[in-house]
Amino acid sequence: MSSANLFDLSAGFYFAALITYVIYLVTRNKKTGVAATTLTIVGFVSQTIAFALRWIHGYSYWLSANPTSGLIEALLRSAPLRNLYESLIFFVWCLIVFHLVIEFKYKIRSLGAFVTPLAAAALLFIDVAGTTTEIQPLIPALQSNWLLFHVFLSFIGYAAFGVAFGAASAYLVMVTESKTEKTYIFWSIIVGIFIIVLVGMGIDFVSLSSSERSQFLQNHFLKSTLRSDSGGVAVVSWIVSIVFIGAIWQFGFGLKKVLENLSITPRVLDEIQYKSIAIGFPLFTLGGLIMGAIWANSAWGKYWTWDPKETWSLITWFVYALYLHARFVGGWRGKRVAVLAVVGFIAVIFTYLGVNLVLSGLHSYGAS
Repeated sequence: MSSANLFDLSAGFYFAALITYVIYLVTRNKKTGVAATTLTIVGFVSQTIAFALRWIHGYSYWLSANPTSGLIEALLRSAPLRNLYESLIFFVWCLIVFHLVIEFKYKIRSLGAFVTPLAAAALLFIDVAGTTTEIQPLIPALQSNWLLFHVFLSFIGYAAFGVAFGAASAYLVMVTESKTEKTYIFWSIIVGIFIIVLVGMGIDFVSLSSSERSQFLQNHFLKSTLRSDSGGVAVVSWIVSIVFIGAIWQFGFGLKKVLENLSITPRVLDEIQYKSIAIGFPLFTLGGLIMGAIWANSAWGKYWTWDPKETWSLITWFVYALYLHARFVGGWRGKRVAVLAVVGFIAVIFTYLGVNLVLSGLHSYGAS
């Protein structure tokens, strides 16, 4: 079985786990919770094997193209972290690692209903974005031993931020006392936008031809709905989206009662959120900014060029630096830091995907 088939198999297990976690959240049935965890573990094992196989194939591919390459150089440059497809797969793998560690440490299965949607969204994005799954030659800018360290550490940091996002989202729901609270309105809008974008991407996928899907990121993102050339379709799409967000605001409050009946407390969610960011921030700082700058200097002759990806990486860094500063120095706790955790992950998503969708620059190859 090829690595691509194993990745697809793991995706199937993760989607099944997502559904099972949601059922567990509603029914509070222990056997359902065990089933959700089991599905996640099986998917993780499948993905780990697939990741190892792809690295082996990449290693063989690199040596065939560069027969004089040394062992260490070949291993570093063949790491399956070279394009959008591989980096998203690795992000999902890291996210699941963090989730499973937290689940077994804190004995909280319900958090899976807030974390696995991120994994499902990343996998769905792979399917609809027309990203290539083939092992391809590295472009000159990526032919560096810094590739593995920069991307590896950055995405471990991203995954930690993703777990913090899930914990912060659950926290905001649990501590909300009224639908008119600003934090609950904020949560409703963010969740609504998240689901709307996923649905819009699915509609894009169905409506595009196979040749158009290969240009999805650059030319067709949400063009079937919110960004449609047809004014009528765009207006209807926006109206439906607004109504949908209103529905989440109206009925999402019921999630608070569900969470209160589970073995989970706001204090534990706050702790998970903080520890995840405390782990992710230094990794992102070292891998994303410091090693990225060193790599940029070797590739382009400058440590910093204010490229859109670099700029948004710095913005993301400032958001999480503000989170830690506000918590340690300002004494912030509760809703305010939870909102910062959510905003920080929005910045992560835009840094990683949004820049490629709406901007351009030296990192544009990331859309390949």
